[in-house]
Amino acid sequence: MKAIVVAEPGGPEVLKLQDRDMPSPGPGDLVIKVTAAGVNRPDITQRKGNYPAPPGVAADIPGLEVAGTVISLGADCRKRKLGENVCALVAGGGYAEFVAVPEGQCLPVPKGLNLVEAASLPETFFTVWTNVFDRARFARDESILIQGGAGGIGVAAIQMAKMWGKKVYATAGSKEKADFCMDLGADLCINYREESFHEILMKESGGKGIDVILDMIGGSYTPLHLDLLAVDGRLALINYMRGDETTIRHSLILRKRLTIAGSTLRNREPAFKAAIASKLVEVVWPWIESGKVRPVVYQTFPLSDAAEAHRLMESGLHMGKVVLVV
Repeated sequence: MKAIVVAEPGGPEVLKLQDRDMPSPGPGDLVIKVTAAGVNRPDITQRKGNYPAPPGVAADIPGLEVAGTVISLGADCRKRKLGENVCALVAGGGYAEFVAVPEGQCLPVPKGLNLVEAASLPETFFTVWTNVFDRARFARDESILIQGGAGGIGVAAIQMAKMWGKKVYATAGSKEKADFCMDLGADLCINYREESFHEILMKESGGKGIDVILDMIGGSYTPLHLDLLAVDGRLALINYMRGDETTIRHSLILRKRLTIAGSTLRNREPAFKAAIASKLVEVVWPWIESGKVRPVVYQTFPLSDAAEAHRLMESGLHMGKVVLVV
C-alpha cells in the first residue's frame, strides 16, 4: 500500500509517500480501506518528533482519524460488517491506503455525510467528549469558554456545547474567524488579537466567571483562565501551544475550589476509546443526523500532498478541518 511516512523529525518536507506492507487484523481488529484521513495538530507534533506513537502502532505513519470501508475482520469482531462504511479513531497509521483499528473505535458514518466529512469527526469529537463532558462534567445550566474556536477542536466543541449547555463563548484570531464561530452557535466570540477575553467575559458573566474552559493554549493563558473560572470551575487542558510552564496561585485554586484536568487520548486503551465511541453514537450522532451539528471541512488535499496540508494547518488560516483524500 501507499502511505505517508515521517522520514525524520522536521518540517512538512519530511513527509514522504512510500510503499508499505498492508496491515493484517489482529484479534478484535478490522482493516479499513481508507477513503479520507483527517489532519490534526498532534500529527504536526509527531512529525516534529515530539509525540511518538504508542507500542504496536506504525511509528512513522501519522494520522489519528479515518473514514472508509471495512475489508477484513479479525477474530472476535462482532459489530461491524465487511463492506460497511465507517469512520474510526486510530492511534496512528491513518495517512495510508489501509489501516488496522480495534473494532470498538469504529463508528457508523452518520446518515447524510460522505466519507470525507466523516473522516473529519473522530479525533475532535472523541477529544471534546472526554474532556468537556466526562472530565470537566459540563452541565446544562453552565457556561463554557472554548479557546481557538475556529480550529477543528473548536468547531466540534462549540456545536456540542451549544446543544448541551447554557452559554458558549469562544476566542479566535480575526474578525472572519470570530464571525465563523458565531455562525456555528457561539453566543459570543472574542478576537483575542484586539480584545481581552478575560475582561470581556468577566463583565459578561457579571463577575461570576465561567464554569468550564477548554484550553489548548496553556503557558501565560493559564493564570488568566484560573482567575476567570467561577467557583467550582473546571479547566480542561488538552495542549500547551503557548508553552509548557507558567506560574499559578494556589490560593486561588483553593478559594474557588477549582479543578484542573489534563488528558491525552492516543495512549489510552481500546476499551476506554470504545466507551467514548458508544456515547458519541448515542448522544452526538443524532445531533449530526438532524443537522444541528455539522462537520466543517475547510480544504482537502490528495494523500501525496500531505506536506501542503501540514503547511496549511501550521499557518493557522484554516477554519474547520483539513482532510487528506486517499
